[in-house]
Amino acid sequence: QVPLVESGGGLVQAGGSLRLSCAAYGRPFGTYHMGWFRQAPGKERDFVAAIIWSGGSTYYAGSVQGRFTISRDNAKNTVYLQMNSLKPDDTAVYYCAADRDLQALRRGSGEVWGQGTPVTVSS
Repeated sequence: QVPLVESGGGLVQAGGSLRLSCAAYGRPFGTYHMGWFRQAPGKERDFVAAIIWSGGSTYYAGSVQGRFTISRDNAKNTVYLQMNSLKPDDTAVYYCAADRDLQALRRGSGEVWGQGTPVTVSS
């Protein structure tokens, strides 16, 4: 397993941008598909985006398509989530996850999870 540590969350005004990072500490990072999820207060954790181990394919929730971009740098053992045109509805704790099974990851069944980083978007 690869411990995951998220960073980059914070407070931003609507329309602004943030970039989240998720650092993986462990040699097998390049074999894992990576994903971002979010959980708003009082709601279930939802899928946001995923990227396959090579970075060659990405997947997004409809609510963030065109605004968010997931990417990874396997040399740095890091996955990113660039969030643009942020809305108050994007307010949540954002988690990254890793799994060697892409379908399981997209269903939310990650093998490894980070502790989360909070994002607050003010109107």
